[in-house]
Amino acid sequence: MHWWADGGIEGVMVSRLHPETGKPVCLKRDTCYVGEGDTHFATDSAHLTAHARKNLHKVFTQKDVFGYAVYGHTDSRASHAYNRGLSKRRAAAVANYGRSVGAVIEQQYGFGETRPRATNKTAAGRKANRRVEVICYRW
Repeated sequence: MHWWADGGIEGVMVSRLHPETGKPVCLKRDTCYVGEGDTHFATDSAHLTAHARKNLHKVFTQKDVFGYAVYGHTDSRASHAYNRGLSKRRAAAVANYGRSVGAVIEQQYGFGETRPRATNKTAAGRKANRRVEVICYRW
């Protein structure tokens, strides 16, 4: 195992062997799912909705995926500490669902409001920032 850093995120790199050849491989990393916070969670909640579970089941049962990372994000309406905690709880809820269906969750992290996709000055921008991203590591 080796220590790695990628874009401000650090972790432990595990050896990955291709299941058919047994040789070490690098995985392809892509964002395979972005779920809007408003349809996945009630306001100020980290409890997954039925809609979210249905969508996440499709994501976490893909056959060509070696592992997943889950990142939680919020808008900027509350304090940094509160947003960080909420995003961590939401990432944990999604990651725990993934684990419950047999997915390998390599990383989960709550960014709070630190990585916005849009402005927090409009309702539409804040809505875009409330999200959970699932990153897939593929062969």
